[in-house]
Parts: sequence; structure tokens; C-alpha cells
Amino acid sequence: MKTFMIHAALAAVSVLFMASFATAGPIEGACLKSSREAANRALCSCIQQVADITLQNGDQGLVASFFKDPDKAEKLRMSQTKGDDAFWERYTTFGDQARMSCAG
Repeated sequence: MKTFMIHAALAAVSVLFMASFATAGPIEGACLKSSREAANRALCSCIQQVADITLQNGDQGLVASFFKDPDKAEKLRMSQTKGDDAFWERYTTFGDQARMSCAG
């Protein structure tokens, strides 16, 4: 019976952890999965909160992809299209706000 209770408790904790991770936004999820030393739940959550305010939903997926492929951001920054320029302006605002809001 004791073993059953331990397994049940572990299962409950696992479900809670998975539920909280599943509700994470795309940037928070990418941040938590990244290999960056500074990445932790509080910081990644803060960055996601700033993204929710400053970025469009489609932008968030693109920004999340930068965690895996930082060169993608540089290529986009160098692009000459109006759409990419508009995105880069939003991304710059997001970055500035995240630095001010999430620096600890």
C-alpha cells in the first residue's frame, strides 16, 4: 500500500509538472529547453509574459525558433523585405522590454 501511495504521489507531481509545461507559451518552452545557463522557470516565464504583450502570435513561434537556430535571427535581420523589417522592429521592442522587465 505504501508503494502504491508513493507511485500515486509521483504520478500526481508528474501530471502537474507536465500541465504547467504544456501551458507555457512557445518562447517560454524554447527558453526552458535551451542550453543557456541563465534559463530558469522564472526568467523564461517573464520573457514569455513580455512576448505576450509585445509580439503577435505568429512572431512568437519565429522567436522561439531562434533558441535552436540563432543564425536564423541574423539572416532575418539582414533581410530587406518590408515584412521582415516590421518583424525586426517588433522583435527589438520585445528584446528591450524583456531586458528591462526580466533582468534580475
